[in-house]
Amino acid sequence: MAGLAAVFGSGAMTNSIDEIEGADCIFITGSNTSIAHPLIATRVIRAKEKGAKVIVADPRRIPITLQADLHLCQNLGTDVALLNGLMHIILKRKWQDQAFIDERTENVAELEKAVGNYPPEKASGITGIPVADLEKAAQWYAQAERASILYTMGITQHTTGVDNVRSLANLAMLTGNIGKPSAGLNPLRGQNNVQGACDMGALPGVYSGYQPVQDKMSRKKFEQAWEVQLPSQPGMTLMEMTDAACKGSLKAMYIMGENPVVSDPDIHHVQEGLKALDFLVVQDIFFSETAGFADVVLPAASFAEKEGTFTATDRRVLRVRKAIKPPGESKPDWMIISQLAQKMGSSKCNYGSAQDVMEEISRLTPSYGGISYERLDRGEILAWPCLTREHPGTKILHEKAFTRGKGLFTAVEYRGPAELPDGEFPFMLTTGRVASQYHTGTMTRRILSLEREDPTGFVELNPQDAQRLKIGQGDKVMVKSRRGKIEIDAFITDRVTPGLVFIPFHFAECAANELTQRSLDPEAKIPALKVCAVNVSKAGARS
Repeated sequence: MAGLAAVFGSGAMTNSIDEIEGADCIFITGSNTSIAHPLIATRVIRAKEKGAKVIVADPRRIPITLQADLHLCQNLGTDVALLNGLMHIILKRKWQDQAFIDERTENVAELEKAVGNYPPEKASGITGIPVADLEKAAQWYAQAERASILYTMGITQHTTGVDNVRSLANLAMLTGNIGKPSAGLNPLRGQNNVQGACDMGALPGVYSGYQPVQDKMSRKKFEQAWEVQLPSQPGMTLMEMTDAACKGSLKAMYIMGENPVVSDPDIHHVQEGLKALDFLVVQDIFFSETAGFADVVLPAASFAEKEGTFTATDRRVLRVRKAIKPPGESKPDWMIISQLAQKMGSSKCNYGSAQDVMEEISRLTPSYGGISYERLDRGEILAWPCLTREHPGTKILHEKAFTRGKGLFTAVEYRGPAELPDGEFPFMLTTGRVASQYHTGTMTRRILSLEREDPTGFVELNPQDAQRLKIGQGDKVMVKSRRGKIEIDAFITDRVTPGLVFIPFHFAECAANELTQRSLDPEAKIPALKVCAVNVSKAGARS
């Protein structure tokens, strides 16, 4: 994430998944771990069985809170105030790791000045968390010998996403929980191989291994390898591309394994952009809602139908082996791209196999320099950075030094959400997942047993709000925002607090992202999918 690379490199997990079991304290924030990462949740449960304290910060009563020793139920979008409040307490009680701070970090005075403005009473007033719970969380985390932070998109998908992650980094460094076993700052990736896609340069400002496109030497290396001239400036992010398409300045788009018509905010705006394109290619394993807008659809092979590698959320590179033949005319993604590049005149994109691609990755990407099919096929467990064929890989990042040398504390001030409730839209909406469905349902909604679990979407509504609005369990309700409206079933539950509603985003027929806003984090350009203002009323009633 922009702004963090100087301290934490790519923003990947600093520690491995298996180390979670050895933590003395686990702080989970912005992560519905049991639902989105059930195997990792089992590691949390095992750690708890061994005596670890589990703290969960989430505006909803999610399943992982049942395992928590402490649930910090914060107001939506108040993460920075919560984290600054915890650090204020830690510094006041002198629970910080001063030796680590002195030896491994800089700019702590600026951090102390910033968090000094967030005494427990103020942090409690902003977040809605009782002072006693803030004190308890600060003590458990700071006094643990090994404390691990787990977070996901509940932290990043805000207009303050970068600030949220910087604050988590501040907390980890303040307590010396970086560079040692069963500790660290550990983002859990949302989809399979998200980490690998980022590592391979599927970001607008970097080549593989996070080598900046603006760096002349990096650019020259790839220009020589591919015999092309490459741009010297970063490209557009996803939301910027949609905006450019709507304005007519982006004429064509190639969408691979993505379904923005369901997954992106403000779906009507997304559809407007896709319709405005002169040419749209969609490459996927099934015909998605987005494919319905395409001029050309290229059928891709699934994970079971091709050779290659995935990079796990903890940086481990894993071999994928072909189990069955791709059906019909479908082909592996690398083959489609390679053949298309050759049709467009490239003489260098003539790979004969996925192994050829991996060998090029190793040649051009220092962090993957020692990773090969031979080593992976021997069963070696290799997490990048793995610099040479003799290098064992790196299980724990930043053991002796940060990427920039010393870790940089950043003073972060709390900023509220970009959109707040008002008289017309009095509820706050957040979105997320259910256990039975995966992302936009392109695969899982074709499976009858999973469809029986959750056949359509629903809106979680607190009983107090439901009673006031005269809405009963299962009633059809209308949820409106400034961008759109959907009709959806009501699910009355105390999983949400009064004034907060939740909708899973998997279901195209009642798509949560018809409601969500396009406001972006100014640095990472991530949309604020996790918070917007809505109105809820019984279907057919005036609102």
